[in-house]
Amino acid sequence: MQLGNLNLDNPFILAPLAGYTDLAFRILCREYGADLCFSEMISCHGLVYQQQNTLEMIRTLAEERPVAMQLFGSEPEIMGEAAAILTTSPIDLIDINMGCPVKKVTKKGAGSALMKDPALAGRIIRAVRDKAKVPVSVKIRMGWTHQSINACEFAKMAEDNGAELITIHARTWSDGFSGTADWGMIREVKKSVAVPVIGNGDIKSYADGRRMIRETGCDGVMIGRAALGTPWIFSEKAQANPSLSYRIAALSRHLELIAQFFPADKILAKVKNQAGKYFKGVNGGSVIRKKIYDAQSFTQLQNLLADLY
Repeated sequence: MQLGNLNLDNPFILAPLAGYTDLAFRILCREYGADLCFSEMISCHGLVYQQQNTLEMIRTLAEERPVAMQLFGSEPEIMGEAAAILTTSPIDLIDINMGCPVKKVTKKGAGSALMKDPALAGRIIRAVRDKAKVPVSVKIRMGWTHQSINACEFAKMAEDNGAELITIHARTWSDGFSGTADWGMIREVKKSVAVPVIGNGDIKSYADGRRMIRETGCDGVMIGRAALGTPWIFSEKAQANPSLSYRIAALSRHLELIAQFFPADKILAKVKNQAGKYFKGVNGGSVIRKKIYDAQSFTQLQNLLADLY
């Protein structure tokens, strides 16, 4: 898949996940085979007003490239200013979030709320495209509700306004993250535009991703929640249900990266939340997760893993 000067060999991509796809997790997923990783949602206002928490979210390293940063907002001028700031960083793609269903985002007219206002969405895409020095992509849903599905028309509008890549999460805003993703809509969006299309929704394994590509003709697949605790999902070589020692090794590397880039003890609750996911569905996993959640320090958590080997 070619995007400007960006050439992707592996069609498996890490989705933007608020609270999860930070620098440490992106590097981890790159090491396990993801060819492109997306940042968490970045507020355009946070960037323009140089808020420290937002600036921390755009931190990147050469070893994780190519990397995409995802912007959200509903004001074309501010989104354009934010895009200009982002392109001073060593990144490879700016993604515009037009698919997030979370109320605190949509009530401000951003995320999937923009699918109700294609004219405004088009102005936002043009504003970002005019200021960006890297390719621009747009992430959408099927529509606001099942009575107002407009993904194909919306994708064509995005392409006409300068988007070079479309990602579609095959659910509506009203679905949230429930129900079954409609992969048929991914196929229809792919037919409606000339730019590459990434499919997203209900990919729980590497095999699922390959099946989506076969069934829809999409150019790549984006994996979000299914990658949490299973960063190996991006690799064809990885087992669908790896051994306990394999999981521990993956988590140990994750903790190593967290310690390298963040004040681990200050974000201990977040770290424990991520660590517990590595043992879902594992025999004896509930006991391990309880020990993780009971850890009183990052060092104690690391020692727990060492004892499990």
